[in-house]
Amino acid sequence: MKRRIRSSEQEYSIDCCALCKLNENCPDKYGEKITLKSHELTVHYFCLLMSSGVYQRGEENEGIYGFLVDDIKQEVSRSYRLCAVCKKNGASVGCYIKSCRKMVHFPCGKQHQFIFQFTDPFPSYCKDHSPTQSLPVSSCVSEPLSCSVCLDPIEAVLSYSVLKCPACHCSWFHRDCVQNQAHSAAMFFFRCTLCNNKDMFQQEMLRMGIHIPERDAAWELEENAYGELLQVYQHCDANKCLSRSGRTNSSRTGWFQILRCMLCGSRGTHRKCASLNAFETDWACEDCAAAVDATGALFFFITCCAKNTSTILEINRLFLMMGRPSLSGNSAKEILQELASQISQHHPSMPVVVSGNKVLEAAMELVKRSDFKPSHALAVRFTSSKHIPSSGNTRHFLSLLVQQLQNTIFEGPDGAKNLTLDAQALREDVYFDVGCLLSLSLIHGGPPLGFFSRALYQHLFNFPRDTPLTVEDMGNTGFTDKVKKIQESRSLEELREAMQSASEYLEVAGCMRPVDSLSDKDTLVEDIVSFHLITRLQLPFQRFCEGLKTLGVFDQVQMFPGAFVSLFCSSPDKLTAETMSALFTVKFSEQEETTGKESAVVTFWRHYLVECEVGRCATSLEDVLIYATSADVVPAIGFSPNPTLSFLNPLDPAGAFPKSQPSSNHLVLPVVPSYQVFKKNMEYAVCQLTVMQAI
Repeated sequence: MKRRIRSSEQEYSIDCCALCKLNENCPDKYGEKITLKSHELTVHYFCLLMSSGVYQRGEENEGIYGFLVDDIKQEVSRSYRLCAVCKKNGASVGCYIKSCRKMVHFPCGKQHQFIFQFTDPFPSYCKDHSPTQSLPVSSCVSEPLSCSVCLDPIEAVLSYSVLKCPACHCSWFHRDCVQNQAHSAAMFFFRCTLCNNKDMFQQEMLRMGIHIPERDAAWELEENAYGELLQVYQHCDANKCLSRSGRTNSSRTGWFQILRCMLCGSRGTHRKCASLNAFETDWACEDCAAAVDATGALFFFITCCAKNTSTILEINRLFLMMGRPSLSGNSAKEILQELASQISQHHPSMPVVVSGNKVLEAAMELVKRSDFKPSHALAVRFTSSKHIPSSGNTRHFLSLLVQQLQNTIFEGPDGAKNLTLDAQALREDVYFDVGCLLSLSLIHGGPPLGFFSRALYQHLFNFPRDTPLTVEDMGNTGFTDKVKKIQESRSLEELREAMQSASEYLEVAGCMRPVDSLSDKDTLVEDIVSFHLITRLQLPFQRFCEGLKTLGVFDQVQMFPGAFVSLFCSSPDKLTAETMSALFTVKFSEQEETTGKESAVVTFWRHYLVECEVGRCATSLEDVLIYATSADVVPAIGFSPNPTLSFLNPLDPAGAFPKSQPSSNHLVLPVVPSYQVFKKNMEYAVCQLTVMQAI
């Protein structure tokens, strides 16, 4: 009888784990079940990993993931102590606290609320010594109503079976639920379901005994899991399809390329069937257009998503695409100010040294530096002049930079420039650098750009929509006159002669073709203009746009092109006495006896601005603005802080001069008895600064 029992036990031990004595094959609970038939040895990987007396002394391909067979057998022989849970021999997992004598089988430990940490040195903790979680003393987090994974009700008491996110403290969950999530999402996708935190969340879950597999997510490992996503809708749903090859025909580009609805993606049209321009890529089907037009429902959706800024920005973008006004109402200045919040004042400033008038060279050197960070503040120093206040260096630098950038990769008249094709600039990636510098200028307090042509802005940001390009948009190039002759041809013979005169360029543009009627000239001119302004400049446009994406400028302008068009395409509004007066906030003294005198000085100030505007002073409004702020125009982002006026009550009013603090956009006006004294002293102070800057 004894022999039979031993034989039975020996047979049983070969099929079950040598450490925990269980035959279960459950990788999620106990890890992979591994059998070495040549050694008649079977173990669960987690049982082996958590055993107190065995270590990984071999290579990954030796034994069982580096655990040598002889070491495993010695551990099996060593594990003779009774399990604290099932009271059977073979317990190999001990509490990591040296003074604690509790030993368990790995599965028994899971039942008895042991915490196993799957990080080196893979310690295990019994119920009495296991790590715990607690809420911050100052936490104002409301109690959870449900598990954030399974959404079932949860008891709002932290315990072995109830855990929380350490980042937001709002996401609570059952241990089994978060463990299942970890097995599914694995290390690359496992994060808090509410706040989306990954690093703190994974570190805390490992501390609390959650096993996170080091692999890709389970859904990524399924064979052909995303096969259906590779199938795109290719069918023209226009009421009347103009394609001779049928509704399913789609060319890669051109009139008969199928565009899918930008909202639902389940409807399509050929460009020509929807009367879209050759360069347009955005189209919405009738159903989606009607849905966007339902403003009541859309406003409700935006209200529900009010805390999701990216969602609101995307809705605004869709409204603009559908020809509706933006729901946001944000001005370009407000959007730029929001982007400027990225600029860190806690990091070292980026030094920029300008020698002579070589502003552009210094700027190009800046963006090509390996340590260039566009979100760091600029520290500009001019070596050729000691008279520019250090606080005004950055504004002066950006103002000169925008002026010089207009003569780099742009061509055309002032205030209406297009991109030019420059092979050397492409090789040196100047298009990207210029786009980056323009974005940098806008965010760091530079002036409005104001030199883009309508055609350039339209191609970059598709605004205004449905406005065809014309020959005039080409500017005064050497080829413009020849295109105009084609456009102005009054007979077929005259058209052919004009085409022959421009044949060399037409061949390069791919526009040289037979014409059978005078009406063909319209399509021909359209193709020529499209080639000249768009097709031949695709790579420069691409790199220029990439540069404009610095600090998020391009994306925001693309969402709100109507708000930015004047900033890019129109010269800054000329300063007037009224706008200058409104620009400065007056701060009166607290003493009532001086308020009356200060009010009189405010009247002097406004009268002085009017005289500057009409030319009755030795200074201009721009000179006064430079004196107060170091800027000759209002920056695109506005002044920060807003310009202010305060007052000085001198003992000798006749010898009192105004003082400026450009770093804080602050102007101090002396309290003087008459306008004549005020004007004389203002002119002296402003002119003195102008002369010093010119030295």
